[in-house]
Amino acid sequence: MSTSAATGPSPEGMARAAEAAVARVTSGMALGLGTGRSAEAFIRALGARVADGLEVSSVATSVRSEKLARELNIPLRPLEEMVARGLDLAVDGADEVTDDLALTKGLGGALLRERVVASLAERFIILVTPNKRVTRLGSRAPIPIEIVAFAEPVVSKGLIALGAKPELRRTDDGEIYRTDNGNPILDAAVSPLEDPRGFDAAVRGIPGVVDTGLFLDMAAEAYVGLDDGTAEHLSR
Repeated sequence: MSTSAATGPSPEGMARAAEAAVARVTSGMALGLGTGRSAEAFIRALGARVADGLEVSSVATSVRSEKLARELNIPLRPLEEMVARGLDLAVDGADEVTDDLALTKGLGGALLRERVVASLAERFIILVTPNKRVTRLGSRAPIPIEIVAFAEPVVSKGLIALGAKPELRRTDDGEIYRTDNGNPILDAAVSPLEDPRGFDAAVRGIPGVVDTGLFLDMAAEAYVGLDDGTAEHLSR
């Protein structure tokens, strides 16, 4: 798909972060499986543990992650079942992360489902590589905004009024990108946000906005996969 994202994380760094997170998983846990390359690194690491006898249940945040989990024989459960039980951990990646664990998410297109699943988790853990760390959100990636298709002109106008530069996300073949919910995404390029909470509230006030990629006060921990073969642990 076409976005203005910066270059992605290294596979080695993602693997290091994923191994650190999967070490937190014990038999009997219920897990939320995120979407994107870092999340897929975790799903693969989890699949190896499941093959060795680890017993878990899970819910995926996208069709893509669900498919990978099934290929690796990771047990999946319906969302309604997980609502009743709750999740021990939700593990996902991020496009940006600050030192206080504020996040930009959604370049993988699953922001709404990721928020829903993370809301069920006792602990929401993020996996990143050092290139994703920023001082202010909006520094290296646009803010994805999931919208109702009919409202695209209204949402675009509202975002421009807030100082953003929205671009309708498209697939590599030029078609309008649709999330697993059937909705388009506007990728809103912004200057580094001094007040992400205020910006998030203003965007959510625009008619036709379904969700934003700003995840504030949600992540409890992060693992940063480093080039020296270790993973730095961040928490709040």
